[in-house]
Amino acid sequence: MKENKEIIALLHLIDDPDEDVYSTVSDKIISFGKDIIPNLEHLWENTSSEEVQERIELLIHRLHFRDLTEDFSNWATGENDLMQGALLVARYHYPDMDNTLVLQEIEKLRRNTWLELNNYLTPIEQANIVTGIFYNYFKQKGVEFSYNNPDEYLVNKALDSKKGNALSNGIIYLTLCELLDIPVRAINIPRQFILAYFDPQYDLLNPVGHASEKINFFIDPLNGQMYSHKDVEAYFKRISVPPVPSYFRPKSNKRIIQFLLEELAKCFDNDRNRYKMDELLSLANLLDE
Repeated sequence: MKENKEIIALLHLIDDPDEDVYSTVSDKIISFGKDIIPNLEHLWENTSSEEVQERIELLIHRLHFRDLTEDFSNWATGENDLMQGALLVARYHYPDMDNTLVLQEIEKLRRNTWLELNNYLTPIEQANIVTGIFYNYFKQKGVEFSYNNPDEYLVNKALDSKKGNALSNGIIYLTLCELLDIPVRAINIPRQFILAYFDPQYDLLNPVGHASEKINFFIDPLNGQMYSHKDVEAYFKRISVPPVPSYFRPKSNKRIIQFLLEELAKCFDNDRNRYKMDELLSLANLLDE
């Protein structure tokens, strides 16, 4: 954006000690939209005041966040593509990231997996191939849930570092299955992010069966390990929770991305970053169903 007299005047007022003046100035700067970011970056490079630099960084963050909020609203009312939703979450932390690099990596995974599949494989054989390519051939590792490293929740960093938690690895695994027409979905089992292979013929043959009966087996997206119904029953006994049908129904893509935002927000539960926690939860609220 070219500098006019109004922009020059506003940029000179960024260091005003009066909070009311600064609030008015910052709101006016935000109203120009992302086009003013190069002006702010130029000012950041040419000031020695750390306080002014912090103010500029927050202004740039607010500009990116305003755009991201609009994009999330559009995603919520659109097709809810899972990977596109996960890339929007990653943009919160990496506003200038290149989606193309992530999508190219997903395409490599899809192509390598597709070459190993055929129409005569059993469900377990299909899942074994997806798991083998993702975790063994591509060397993807799993890490337990932790709120110390936000990158472990973001698909771009999970692919780049070959290391993600159950959520980021799980979203990549689900995307891969969707591209390959393999009926794997995330389900609602408490305190877990677990995937399930759904029998595509079950509803035709048993329209009134229990939700869990539609599932052939379960997959841990942390490392691709498979679990049987007995394993899951033992888990419910261990946590003293009855296995009600709602726990075995597929999660919508909106709910998965909402859960991702809620978990990522917990990484910023401290005084310095509380505003990030609040912003991520506000994005999660946009996805209420």
